[in-house]
Amino acid sequence: MAKEMIAMLLAGGQGSRLYTLTEKLAKPAVPFGGKYRIIDFPLSNCVNSGIDTVGILTQYQPLVLNEYIGNGQPWDLDRLYGGVHVLPPYQKSGGSDWYKGTANAIYQNISFIERYDPKYVIILSGDQICKQDYSDFLEFHKAKNAEFSVAVMEVPWEEAPRFGLMVADENDRITEFQEKPKNPKSNLASMGIYIFNWDILKKYLEEDEADPNSENDFGNNIIPNLLRDNRQMYAYHFSGYWKDVGTIHSLWEANMEVLDAESSGINLFDESWKIHSRNVGMTGHKISAGAEVVNTMVSDGCRIKGNVKHSILFAGVKVEADAVVEDAVIMGGTTIKSGAVVKHCIVAENVTICENAVVGAMPSGDEDGVATVGSGLIIGENAVVGPNAIVKNDMKGGEEQW
Repeated sequence: MAKEMIAMLLAGGQGSRLYTLTEKLAKPAVPFGGKYRIIDFPLSNCVNSGIDTVGILTQYQPLVLNEYIGNGQPWDLDRLYGGVHVLPPYQKSGGSDWYKGTANAIYQNISFIERYDPKYVIILSGDQICKQDYSDFLEFHKAKNAEFSVAVMEVPWEEAPRFGLMVADENDRITEFQEKPKNPKSNLASMGIYIFNWDILKKYLEEDEADPNSENDFGNNIIPNLLRDNRQMYAYHFSGYWKDVGTIHSLWEANMEVLDAESSGINLFDESWKIHSRNVGMTGHKISAGAEVVNTMVSDGCRIKGNVKHSILFAGVKVEADAVVEDAVIMGGTTIKSGAVVKHCIVAENVTICENAVVGAMPSGDEDGVATVGSGLIIGENAVVGPNAIVKNDMKGGEEQW
């Protein structure tokens, strides 16, 4: 039985700009928003949009991601026909190939797609925080009689040179594509979310693979080739919340926006569009007498005796008495001991910040300064982690890193 549309989720990126946070796990597996991981958003969007078949293309550090996805049950994607499938590069008769680019990753899985004989394929990114109804996007694609459609967002003109831009006419038909241009002709930024007619996508993937000079990339190769051939290409305007969390600052900023949902537009408590996750089974959280907690998301199993303001605490975080946490993202299992001051930073999972240590602080005149501490580390007593520091190793008592 054919599926109308299936999703292919690109989740193999190394996430090198997240530095220590992605040394041991793929970027889509990075924790977000207290109880989620980044990949929860596209997976939840799929099931909320009626898409029940998802191929997840993994490559870099896939173990945590594979374990997290499991059989797809938390997202209602444990299906006998369809469901969620992890698709790493695999051994073929002619040898094994890593995915060489985004287009090559899909090309290597043509046989998976053909099992479901879809009319449409939606290509998704595994490293964005976005709540989007893909069924609305598909209706647009059909109404335009499109062969290719891309979701776009209007961005401020001064920021346009940072993005891949779609130039479109008054009917939303795409006439040109600009990749991070110095002189932008449009402010319609590509979100990296595409719908293709499957026959068109297959044709261009096969042609691209046969080109020895191709980078095998959607932005650099497939989209320009579609334009060259004057295909029916349209830009779908999306106006909801979307953020590429590819840098430390953007990841920190997106977490902070969870706390300011009314102004930012990212509401994780929306019952009509739930974001599903594989929850960690823990006891309830406890805020002790004498603790102060202000505008903070507190997840299961947290124990708070100190002062926490405008922060996100993942499951099992402990904040001891006289510790101060502010404007911080503290991932699961971390302990912040008495007298420690932790501000304007991202602290990865299972870290111990010892007595009277200082981690981060808003740097003067540098809004992008976000201190980062890698997973499983110990920050010793009276140690100091500067506002832009990226800590990859344990720090001894009194040690400083800037």
